[in-house]
Amino acid sequence: MLKRLPILICLLALFGIFSCTTYYIPVESLKTQFAGIDSAKLKLVTVKGPAGDKVQYFANPLSVVKCIDKAGNPFELVNSPSLEIRFTYGLNNKRVIYYFDRIYLTDSCVVGVRSRIIPALRKTIPLNSISKIEIQDGHKNFHYVNR
Repeated sequence: MLKRLPILICLLALFGIFSCTTYYIPVESLKTQFAGIDSAKLKLVTVKGPAGDKVQYFANPLSVVKCIDKAGNPFELVNSPSLEIRFTYGLNNKRVIYYFDRIYLTDSCVVGVRSRIIPALRKTIPLNSISKIEIQDGHKNFHYVNR
């Protein structure tokens, strides 16, 4: 067991170094960034998955996501199919996770598809119930073929 301890420490250190950084988006900023983008403005993209498979779906046209880091400094993330966004909402602080490129806003709601493969996994949450928005690059091996 003691022989494996240095290996375990190295693995934990590597995980800490390469783990996903979480950024935050204020609700008003999200509204501003998605102003004028509704379901009619989504564009057809082709995404290549980790197994080389390709899937097409409609994605929001944003190329850059404006967010802030933990210290409140502005940061811009390049939109990609591996960006994940987590909304905390409601009285019980429920959480829902979407792929960022699969969301759009209506006048009063965030509409998102939770899966690339099963578009029926759609969920709508009221904008006025959102208490926190977190976004991170999940570093999943998905890439746009045509964007």
